[in-house]
Amino acid sequence: MLAFMLATALAAPVGLRRLADVDAVDLGSAAKFAVLSKAGISTVPPSAITGDIGVSPISAAAITGFSLVKHSDETYSEAWQVTGKVYASDYTSPTPSEMTTAISDMETAYTNAAGRTTSTETDEQKYADVKAGLIGGTTFTPGVYTWGTDILFDTDFTISGGLTDVFIFQTTGNVKAGSGAKIILLGGALAKNIVWQVAGFVDAGTTSHLEGIFLVKTFASFKTGSTLNGQVFAQTAVTLDSTTITLV
Repeated sequence: MLAFMLATALAAPVGLRRLADVDAVDLGSAAKFAVLSKAGISTVPPSAITGDIGVSPISAAAITGFSLVKHSDETYSEAWQVTGKVYASDYTSPTPSEMTTAISDMETAYTNAAGRTTSTETDEQKYADVKAGLIGGTTFTPGVYTWGTDILFDTDFTISGGLTDVFIFQTTGNVKAGSGAKIILLGGALAKNIVWQVAGFVDAGTTSHLEGIFLVKTFASFKTGSTLNGQVFAQTAVTLDSTTITLV
């Protein structure tokens, strides 16, 4: 039996076998948010967000296009485009302190993801600067991937792994999805285990589809009809245009 188990392990794809080495990124109190921003969230209706959204340290005035209705206790607002609650730094206590903590946890998660070591390359799998950032048509197995360029895809690409496998994509540049381009998940891979650490900005083209948690140093822009299964945390602003974001 031991010999059989050893032989099976040795025969497993190298990229998949290494996933035990990759830990999830802890989002802390930010985990409940679908959209979190330090500088504002705007929408051109109709967008549809499932999950909470919030801003801090900027005030609720920077949440535009949502027609907010403040709850009677003034700790949060509601909006017809949000299936969840809307929070801001200038709402009634304890919201201000909770938002400060959520933003701090968001920034800690960004630093954590940025500090991960690139997975060791093998004959079967490359992890650094895959296709010089032009990743359309590529299939990614679990691991930590790093680029010193923008990540661009005008055609679909695939993320393949199991239910508990973790994927971390790091870039010193931007992430740009072309119109209609999609991220496809295979083998049980889950958006909640996919982390994008983006030192620049995220630009999701019209009707594009993204998967994962986007930790963005600057801004995130979602064009008309774009969709995201996951979360977007931006250290400046998030702009939406008839965008669907689902916290998963």
